[in-house]
Amino acid sequence: MDNTNKIIVGISVGDINGIGIEIILKTFEDKRMLEFCTPVLFASNRLISYHKKALGFNNNIHGINNIEKIVHGKINLLNAWKEEVKIEIGKITEIGGEFAYKSLSAATKALKSNHIDVLLTAPISKENIQSEEFKFPGHTEYLEENLDGKSLMILMTDELRIGLITGHIPISEVATTITPELIKSKVETMHNSLKSDFNIRKPKIAILGLNPHCGDNGIIGKEDDEIIRPTINEIKESGKLVFGPYAADGFFGSKTYKQFDGILAMYHDQGLAPFKTLSFGNGVNFTAGLSKVRTSPDHGTGFDIAGKNKANPTSFKEALFTSLQIFKNREENKKLTENVLKVK
Repeated sequence: MDNTNKIIVGISVGDINGIGIEIILKTFEDKRMLEFCTPVLFASNRLISYHKKALGFNNNIHGINNIEKIVHGKINLLNAWKEEVKIEIGKITEIGGEFAYKSLSAATKALKSNHIDVLLTAPISKENIQSEEFKFPGHTEYLEENLDGKSLMILMTDELRIGLITGHIPISEVATTITPELIKSKVETMHNSLKSDFNIRKPKIAILGLNPHCGDNGIIGKEDDEIIRPTINEIKESGKLVFGPYAADGFFGSKTYKQFDGILAMYHDQGLAPFKTLSFGNGVNFTAGLSKVRTSPDHGTGFDIAGKNKANPTSFKEALFTSLQIFKNREENKKLTENVLKVK
């Protein structure tokens, strides 16, 4: 492949005291990775050097001070700040959150200005990243605020894609948040993503119920019968292949999920608990519905193992390859739709 045609992957390093930098360095220890893409880390020379020394890594990093100076065939490091930073590996600190945000902010700016093609985010701590600049429950909400589109958090592997109707909200607010309009919006986003991001021509989508046993005909809650089921029937009339509601326990226990291209869970743990039980360490978090491609690994900051050379980079590698494939799929779909024959 011509170097100039390689997909440029911007990488925010996450919490500077977590395992983010370790899984990044481990991913690019294999120089063959540079045949697939051109990585750009948003951090500082001092920070990356500190982690390299602490972990005993010898990755060859190419430092740049201008995003337009990217060199293909190398691991680029854009110096996103110049000041010295106090690094305390394995600890949750205010400084760790502050510079996690600086890395994310710089990478997002480069993504919006088309200097990078996709964004790959290492894990942040939702606790210490909160500030005047970052008042969001997580990456998904921050990126929706900064990019065009309506976001849908999808956790995925090759055979399982779970999206969330409601995301990072308290469980006490879930039932009142779920409306026909919200369900329709999330179905639309997932349907479009399955077509344009994954090249699935006629996606089959399953929707989980809210209450145990989908409410048992109103005995354990009325939302399934009064909101969810009628909305699914209405969506079906538009021609989309949408099915449900399904009781979540039996749906995953019987492996019914294997019959669908995508699944929409009503709330965070309803979808993510079975996903991580089935796929933890191999899954990818993909933010569907936005104008740009963003992925991340399916795990957190790993403070308990940070600096011990124990972090597994598998999920980060999967997130990288997923971002590349989705970017290619979108480019291909863009060309196909641009060249549609117009009927007179």
